[in-house]
Amino acid sequence: MSTTTEPTNTTIEATIVDTDFSSLSTAQKIKHLEIEGYVVLPKMISPEAITSIREELDRLPTIPTDYSDNQRGHREVHFSDSPACINLIANPPMLEFLSTLFGDELVCTSCMFALSRPGHPGIAIHTDAQPYGSEIFGVQASSPRLVRVLYYLDDLTPERAPLKVIPHSHLSLHADGNPYNRYLRHPEEVMVCCKAGDAAIINQTIFHANYPNVSQENRRLLAIAYRPAWAGPIADIPDWPADKIAALPDHVRPLFNSLNTRKIDFKVPNRPTNMRTEAPGINPSRWND
Repeated sequence: MSTTTEPTNTTIEATIVDTDFSSLSTAQKIKHLEIEGYVVLPKMISPEAITSIREELDRLPTIPTDYSDNQRGHREVHFSDSPACINLIANPPMLEFLSTLFGDELVCTSCMFALSRPGHPGIAIHTDAQPYGSEIFGVQASSPRLVRVLYYLDDLTPERAPLKVIPHSHLSLHADGNPYNRYLRHPEEVMVCCKAGDAAIINQTIFHANYPNVSQENRRLLAIAYRPAWAGPIADIPDWPADKIAALPDHVRPLFNSLNTRKIDFKVPNRPTNMRTEAPGINPSRWND
C-alpha cells in the first residue's frame, strides 16, 4: 500500500485563472507561455476524438505513484494499442503552434497517461527540468528546451485535480528557483481549470503541480512532451526500440527521431564566417501580431 501525503492545498485558497485564452492570437499565446510559463489552447480535441481517447486510456493498465494509490499512470502510450492517442501526438494544430514556437523540427520525448482518482492528495510543486538529470526523470530531463502538452480528457473543476502553476517561476535566478526544489504549496500559486479537449502547455522549467481530487470522479490526461531538435540531453540516453518506431503510423513516426538528436556546434568560434543579421525568433517584437 502506497503512502499518501498531505493535500498540497485547499481549493478554496487558490486564485483561479480567468484569462480568455480563446481570444489570444498565436503571438499572444507564445508570449503567455514564455512569460507566464504556461498557456491553454482551448478545444484542441474534437468531441468524437475525446470519446475514442477516453475508451483507449480506460483500457490501459496503470501503476500507482510512490505517494498515492490514487495517482496512477501508464508510460509509453505510443507503444500501446491506442490509435486515437497515438494520432493525437501529431495533432496538426498543436504541431503548427509548436513549430512556430520552436522554429525547429520537433522531437517527441514521451507520451504518458496520468490518472488522478478521487482521493488523490495532489502532486508536490516541482519542475520537469533537471539540468543534470535525476533518478525520477533521467538524463532526458537535461534537455535545455522542452514543453509538455497536457491534454485534458475531463472537465477540471476546483475539486477535480486542476492544474497548479506558479507564474513566472521559471524566470527566477534565485536559489528558491533551483529546479530540483519541491514545495508543498505556495502563496502565489494559481489554479487553471480546463475543459475536456483543452490542452495546457507548460514550460518544463515552470514550477507546477495539480490540486487534490476531492470530487467523486476521475481526472484523466494525456501528457506529451516535445522539444526542438537542437536541444538534446547533456549525455546520450537509451533510444527508442527501432522495431516499435517502425510500427508507428507514417504521420507520427517523424516525431520520434533519436532521443539523442542535438544540433549544436561545440567548436563554434568567436566570429564565425557568414553570420546571420536577422533572427525573428528572438525579436523583442516577436509577441506582436
